[in-house]
Amino acid sequence: MFDKIIGNEQIIETLVKSVNQDKTSHSYLFLGIQGIGKKLIAEEFAKMLLCIEQSKYCNKCKSCIEFNTNNNPDYIYIEPDGNNIKIEQIRKMQKNIQEKPIISSKKVYIINDADLMTREAQNCLLKTLEEPPKFATIILIGSNDTAFLPTIKSRCTILHFNKIKDDELQKYLKENYNISNISKNIIEIFQGSIGKALYLKDKQENYQILENLIEDINKKNLIDIINQYEILYNSKEEIEDMLDYLNIILLRKSKQEYLYTNCINIVEDTKRRLKQNANYDMSIDNMLFNIWEELIERNGNIN
Repeated sequence: MFDKIIGNEQIIETLVKSVNQDKTSHSYLFLGIQGIGKKLIAEEFAKMLLCIEQSKYCNKCKSCIEFNTNNNPDYIYIEPDGNNIKIEQIRKMQKNIQEKPIISSKKVYIINDADLMTREAQNCLLKTLEEPPKFATIILIGSNDTAFLPTIKSRCTILHFNKIKDDELQKYLKENYNISNISKNIIEIFQGSIGKALYLKDKQENYQILENLIEDINKKNLIDIINQYEILYNSKEEIEDMLDYLNIILLRKSKQEYLYTNCINIVEDTKRRLKQNANYDMSIDNMLFNIWEELIERNGNIN
């Protein structure tokens, strides 16, 4: 069941062992950055728990077949309604959880992006976590540990997911997408997340433009820079990743010349401004100008 998932083998082994030994918990909290397979592993774990064959790996019983077609009545998936998970969603779950399983001997509830639960929703869920039905397993999935109430965490078995190793990411992209020419800088921006890798794999050209920006910025005048690097102005939805990539390049260059360290601070200040809803275009203008001014001082003039 887990054969197509890469990374976090130890967690998978722990979950499989707990099922085989009938020592599963009533509630789990899967924690780790976005895109490292938490949801995929939770779904395979749920499928294993619900399997009605003794082997727990059959993939052909009524429970498994209906799970594969999203029709298993003993499996309930909850995700944010808009920007968060509301108390009404948890109340609906609490009503459903009292009903006995239909196909399997268990029922499984996955709450994805559970760190987006409102405080009211978490307090409501707490009542269920304190006294869950014997047949129920609840799996919370989140990336922000601090968003959960301590009382929620204290009632869950917490599993911390690790970032996927760079060589495993490269192997996955090569075997599944025939991509093998990814630079070390771009691999680093993936941050060990296969989700981010899949999202960014087709944007290598954009990131090469950013790399050229840092290489050439002290050789051009400011107007040319602003005109040539429209990619920054047109990437509002992806700007955080792009600014992170700029800093990866700047950090590597700062190891050779300290001046680039100041540029990292400029990029970080831009990220803070954007998070505070500062004017987008003006923030990018200021960042390019300040980096250009910082680097131009190194040569004293434009080459």
